[in-house]
Amino acid sequence: MRTAGVLRVALTQANPPWNFLDSGNRPVGYDVDVAHEVARRIGAGGVRFIGTDFANFVGGIRADRFDIVIAGQTITAKRRGEVDFSRPYAVNGVAIFVRKGNTGIGGLKDLPGKRVAVSEGTVQAEFARTRIRNAKVKTYRNATLVLTDLSWGRADAALVSRLQGTYLAAKKGLAITPVGPIWHNYPLSMSFRKGSPAFKRAVDSAINDMVGDGTLSAISRRWLNGLDMAAELRGMSPNAAIRQSGGRLERSAV
Repeated sequence: MRTAGVLRVALTQANPPWNFLDSGNRPVGYDVDVAHEVARRIGAGGVRFIGTDFANFVGGIRADRFDIVIAGQTITAKRRGEVDFSRPYAVNGVAIFVRKGNTGIGGLKDLPGKRVAVSEGTVQAEFARTRIRNAKVKTYRNATLVLTDLSWGRADAALVSRLQGTYLAAKKGLAITPVGPIWHNYPLSMSFRKGSPAFKRAVDSAINDMVGDGTLSAISRRWLNGLDMAAELRGMSPNAAIRQSGGRLERSAV
């Protein structure tokens, strides 16, 4: 794992406000600003962002295509068997989104038999396949495609980050709206090559310092509609993501 030279960071580049490409085709967003700060604090000489998708994050780490994923992953038992994870660097919640005017879906109980859109490689995708009876699961490379197709009526519902859905609805004028409560506020972690204790200590220390010195608060307020992410994370055990994964797919996301 590289703590000198350029840090290769994987993200989707299509999940605003977490990470996406701006009008100049440059990666921006919460994850991007966090990545630059982590790289600086662990002594890396710079950052090179590599666009991929959730389905390829774990395989890409194991194949040494990148050094770290900073793209809003939760820890699951399967992933933990293949890669290592940092302490949480963000907290988020998943919601059900529908096309505006759809009054037939108000919660999970209304999804059996429906066309449910999800990003491939996420826990939402696994949940839809295994826990929603007779769901017609439609998978996409990222949540932007998920929500765009939903707005066009090509799906009945989508399972995505509530922050992301509301952001895209406002920025792109998508005719979508969240329904029902957020399932759960869950922690998000960074992933990297398994068996890298020194790298993990350095990354965890960087995140801890960013929570403590106000850096994470400033980044999140900029990108997450004024949310103070440091306040969300304070008091959370560094191992909270591991405990909360617990195989409970209805409580997990991405």
